Amino acid sequence: MNQTKTIHAAMSDAVNAVLDRLEERGVLPAGLSRANVAVEPPRDIAHGDLATNAAMVLAKPAKTSPRTLADAIIAELAAHPLVEDAQLAGPGFINLRLISNAWRDELAAIAALGNDYGRSAIGAGKTVNIEYVSANPTGPMHMGHCRGAVVGDALAALLEYAGHAVIREYYVNDAGGQVDVLARSVHHRYREALGEPVGPVPEGLYPGEYLAPVATALAQEFGDRYQSAPQTEWLALFRVRAVAAMLNMIRADLALLGIHHDLFSSEAQLQAAGKPEAAEAFLREKGLVYDGVLEAPKGKTIDDWEPVELPLFRSTSFGDDQDRPIRKSDGSWTYFGADLAYHFQKSEGVDALIDIWGADHAGTVKRIRAAVAALTQARDGEPMPFDVKLVQMVQLLRDGEPVKMSKRSGNFVTLADVVSEVGRDVVRFTMLTRKPEAQMDFDFAKVVEASRDNPVFYVQYAHARICSTLRKGAEAGITPSADHLALLGEEELALVRQAAQFPRTVEAAARNREPHRIAFFLNDLAAAFHAFWNLGNERIDKRFILADDVAVSGARLFLAQCIAQVIRNGMGILGVEAAEEL
Repeated sequence: MNQTKTIHAAMSDAVNAVLDRLEERGVLPAGLSRANVAVEPPRDIAHGDLATNAAMVLAKPAKTSPRTLADAIIAELAAHPLVEDAQLAGPGFINLRLISNAWRDELAAIAALGNDYGRSAIGAGKTVNIEYVSANPTGPMHMGHCRGAVVGDALAALLEYAGHAVIREYYVNDAGGQVDVLARSVHHRYREALGEPVGPVPEGLYPGEYLAPVATALAQEFGDRYQSAPQTEWLALFRVRAVAAMLNMIRADLALLGIHHDLFSSEAQLQAAGKPEAAEAFLREKGLVYDGVLEAPKGKTIDDWEPVELPLFRSTSFGDDQDRPIRKSDGSWTYFGADLAYHFQKSEGVDALIDIWGADHAGTVKRIRAAVAALTQARDGEPMPFDVKLVQMVQLLRDGEPVKMSKRSGNFVTLADVVSEVGRDVVRFTMLTRKPEAQMDFDFAKVVEASRDNPVFYVQYAHARICSTLRKGAEAGITPSADHLALLGEEELALVRQAAQFPRTVEAAARNREPHRIAFFLNDLAAAFHAFWNLGNERIDKRFILADDVAVSGARLFLAQCIAQVIRNGMGILGVEAAEEL
């Protein structure tokens, strides 16, 4: 086997080569789609090392039975030099058992590929725009934003690792009423900075102390010019300055997590450039926007509801349950209308869109999917791939009790405070230990606990343990060596089999837009490594370093070195350091 080709890639190539030969002999019709043909580990490892569904997928379009086609495939695969045994299972699955040297060669592939082991080209260079975080620019980042930020950033890294070009985008909601409230909040602090006894922050304004430095800077620059001036004279200026200061704070907070966006898109600039009007005109031309009257809201009577003609987007043509207004009765843009224009803009020049949203936005998913489908199909002839990933909130606990709010923020726990207490790696890895749509508790005590139940520690400990073992080997004059891999036994090869799932895990995670699969894989790999380590505690002959057997020790240290490489590659995708010491 080519030592720079992984076992899964090699066997996928082998299955495709068999299918090519069956086509040449007329057993299979030419041109059948193989998009759903998979080569992956069976659910039960007792059934073999790998399994393929080729016969199940291709039998119907080939107008034959799965078992008949499986027999033909097995006859070919059985002759492959890496295949020890090929067996029919169930209605047409094929289980493969590989020769043990296939797994020894996989170690050579890991060592040869290094940081690129697991890297894939399935993205084919296609450009994906991922919009994540996009918190209102009204204050520092809080833990409500954290999970979506980490999921989006890890997904971006995952897709790059799988061969995509990625644009990381932050959409700045700086055109709504919340930024006017921000400006008025800063003005209150500005008067305070000038020495005016303003009293408590009025209800409805942002109370956080983080606004004081912005107000102080304005007081130093403008003196009392705007202290008693009407709002019309200072609102726009204070809004621009406050939003700029908040974005600087947000960038700094995200940097604590190692998150940096390529693009910050302003809603205010989008509207100033006439993008919503352009989107409306385009959709009207295509017959997708019309002037109409919405049905009365449920529960409303004719006395407390007045029908108003509004420009409506035909979202029902794309799966929504009703058409949606893009403007309000006063002519201003609805949130949906502005969002529609934003998606129209960011879909230009890319191949796919992904939005990472909080679960509280679930109600708008259907309509924005409809809008993107309509816009891109009308422009390009077919709808652009578009995913919306919903992320549940995180409940902060300390020893099982809810965490009190931050005084600095006024009403929330800041991301900076959490990162300062437990560290960036703990925050990032923990956010990916559950599916994003599942509820999550973040207990300050548990996430730093040095135990098997803490996946952050468990994975980092595996890597640190390997680094320590390699150092001890060097002190004893024993270095990792691939010269005697034939001395590795079944227990060691079981660990290789686990590590060898990394490339296919990367591809599956990228295809499904699920970076948490990498965290799950790392936890399983760490468990396999710790299990082998513990075997050495029970049996001296299974320890990594045997003073009286340099050949076996060198082979096992080579194995450990390769496992550490795979852990580093996975942790790199997640943006987490693979600790060398704990």
